[in-house]
Parts: sequence; structure tokens; C-alpha cells
Amino acid sequence: MEQKLQVGIITATHGLKGEVKVYPTTDDPGRFRRLKKVILDNGKVSVDLEIESVKYFKQFVILKFKGLDDIEQVEKYRKASLYVTRDNAVRLKKDEFFIADLIDMKVVNEDGSPLGTLRDVITTGANDVYEVVLDEGGTVLIPTIKECILDVDVENAVMRVHLLEGLLDLQ
Repeated sequence: MEQKLQVGIITATHGLKGEVKVYPTTDDPGRFRRLKKVILDNGKVSVDLEIESVKYFKQFVILKFKGLDDIEQVEKYRKASLYVTRDNAVRLKKDEFFIADLIDMKVVNEDGSPLGTLRDVITTGANDVYEVVLDEGGTVLIPTIKECILDVDVENAVMRVHLLEGLLDLQ
């Protein structure tokens, strides 16, 4: 399981006083109001930062970090990812999972026979859809409904599914 979970990506600076514009990669952008700290990672450096203030502008979150008070200090963090530790992650309800824990999970049929590997989670209006790369080639899209998703074992990275009639014919 991933120990850090991505909550956003810095897209640009905002103003001259060290604020950054963040594209949220979390289902609940409002959670930034409750966050005290994030881990900034730009691929070269990983830094723990304390959040000083939070504002919202359209689909973006505007963050100000303690100790970073001008544009020059934050300019180098453009395109950096923001993470939280699993301890600071939102509480999940029953049958909810972090996408990071599902990606690359082995997917098996209801009888236990191998099917493929979960490659992506597609968010739709009604329910999410899992994109599974089949072991025999091709992909299948599986809706995240109780009839299809029988069991998800995050610790062992295995998902057991029931394929509705015709799903494999659509590939």
C-alpha cells in the first residue's frame, strides 16, 4: 500500500507573496481547510510544509505555506505534487478505497482464475469504472457496482470480480 497519497499538483504561483495555485487530485477539495501539513515532492526534493492559509478560486485551491513568503521561493515548485501521509488521509467508508491502493491490483474472476491487472479508475457521474488490462490481451471496463465487484483485498492487492454477460464482448 502507498504510504503517501497525492492530494494536489501545484500548477502555478499566485500573486507575489508566496501563494501557489493547486489543482486538487482529491475527491474533496474542502479537505485542504482541515490539513495542517503536506509533503511537497518535485522529483528532486521532498519537503514537509506547513499550510498557513487556504483559499478557493474556481476549481483550484490557493495555498500559502509557512516560511515561503515571496514568489521566488515558490516558483521552483511549479508542477510539484502535494501528498499527505496515510495518517492524515480522509477516513474511508465501508467499501471505499484509495485509488493509489487499487492501481496495479491483480484482478481475478469469481472462481479465482486470473483475469488481469487494474490499470485505471475512471470517474463517471453514476459510479466509477475500473479499467482492467487482460492477461490474454486487450482491456475490459468493469463498473464498480455490487454485482461486479465481489471482494477487494487491499492488503494482498487482489480484487475478485463477476463479469456481467457481454462485458468481454465489448472490447
